[in-house]
Amino acid sequence: MIPAGMRWAPAVAMLVLLDQLSKFAAVSGLEFQRPQPVFPGFNLTLMHNPGAAFSFLADAGGWQRWFFVAIAAGISILLVVMIRQTEVSARMQRAGLVLVLGGALGNLIDRLRLGYVIDFVELYYQHWSWPAFNVADSAITVGAGFLLWSAFREPGGATAGKP
Repeated sequence: MIPAGMRWAPAVAMLVLLDQLSKFAAVSGLEFQRPQPVFPGFNLTLMHNPGAAFSFLADAGGWQRWFFVAIAAGISILLVVMIRQTEVSARMQRAGLVLVLGGALGNLIDRLRLGYVIDFVELYYQHWSWPAFNVADSAITVGAGFLLWSAFREPGGATAGKP
């Protein structure tokens, strides 16, 4: 039986597992930087991102690895505290926090283990291409959307769970 204050933990664990399994499949089945078309506008392309979103600081010389590890670890701790303080009735807010936490941990594992994040989903239109991303990045994005939605739609909004 999972304690009441930790009922969200299996969802985070499943998200991290899904992220890591998808990255394992990408590394096992794709050649580095060689696009595999799925359908027009969507390729699977194995990429390594030592930077942050949109490859921010990717060419910084290596120090950024530990900088991003520290940020992700700190944010993850903060997210756990926030999830535990969020009212169970604020479902969208809690779901958003859980998704962001799962995504942050999935990418944190890559940085600790490899020094970079594995990305493999590539969206494009003609000659324009969105930066490659992964399941963890998607979870963070959807989670942020849920948090924005909850801030405006749920009773208590962004203050749900605060004294």
